[in-house]
Amino acid sequence: MGAPKLSQDIDPHRRRFLGTAAMSVVTAQLGMTCSADAQTKKARAGDLDTIKPGRNTSFRSLKQIDSGALNIGYAEDGPSDGPVVICLHGWPYDIHSFVDVAPALASAGYRVIVPYLRGYGTTRFPSRETPRNGQQSVVAVDAIALMDALKIQKATIAGFDWGARTADIMAALWPERCNGLVSVSGYLIGNQEAGRIPLPPSAELQWWYQFYFATERGRAGYDKNRNEFNKLIWQLASPKWNFGDATFDRSAAAFDNPDHVAIVIHNYRWRLGLAEGEAKYDDLEKRLAEAPAITSPPSRWKATPMALPIPTPAPTRRSLLANTPTG
Repeated sequence: MGAPKLSQDIDPHRRRFLGTAAMSVVTAQLGMTCSADAQTKKARAGDLDTIKPGRNTSFRSLKQIDSGALNIGYAEDGPSDGPVVICLHGWPYDIHSFVDVAPALASAGYRVIVPYLRGYGTTRFPSRETPRNGQQSVVAVDAIALMDALKIQKATIAGFDWGARTADIMAALWPERCNGLVSVSGYLIGNQEAGRIPLPPSAELQWWYQFYFATERGRAGYDKNRNEFNKLIWQLASPKWNFGDATFDRSAAAFDNPDHVAIVIHNYRWRLGLAEGEAKYDDLEKRLAEAPAITSPPSRWKATPMALPIPTPAPTRRSLLANTPTG
């Protein structure tokens, strides 16, 4: 699970980015993991460069499954006995970020699982009593519970933004469940203490929405205007991505989830130390606060503890944000 290197000169069209730049990393990672899983000889990593961004608008199969504290909605493609790849989206996006990626992987012989994170799409809390918690560790717990429900012992975990953070956490805390890691946004594991450290003004400006979400006005505003808000984030994060209404509307449907606002607001308030997490995840968060190494022979890498939100130096931030929002 060596750390993927992010190019600063990636095509800023987000669908093309997810369909080509991310896929090139996926191809490399899957190629590296093929020898680790006997089933992977069925997959043809060399076929993954045939992806054509924008070709697909829907998934072959959408399913639901009871999993831990959730009933999770997910897309599935590829042979049921193929090596598994789990693709995790971020905020404010949804499973359609992988609508071109999934069939490309499936055609190469992989079983692809693309779940809606808690608070998105058809993923639901069966119990009203379950806290609408968005802290970083719980999203990874959800993904492990999904693997358990689907009887998947090991998978290659890929993601961007919240999904990258979740993938990092899974690889750090449950390495025995991971064949490989594709973290498009890099190493995003953080902690509340680091999140309290002030950043230079130019960096703080990039995270205006996190401060907005810290207020009740922000909660109400996001609830009332979530589609307009998220479309603005798409435009700011990917200024050269000329997406159409149909593309946005496919993902916007996922924001109608009844728990979406609560999860998003709690996630950002928790990062800044303005909201408590659940005590049962304290041990996980303590381990994550130490910026644990992600290891897999023969590669090893470890990140320097960083504040959340994570700044990118000013000269490179826009080029990276055009492709990999780290909200």
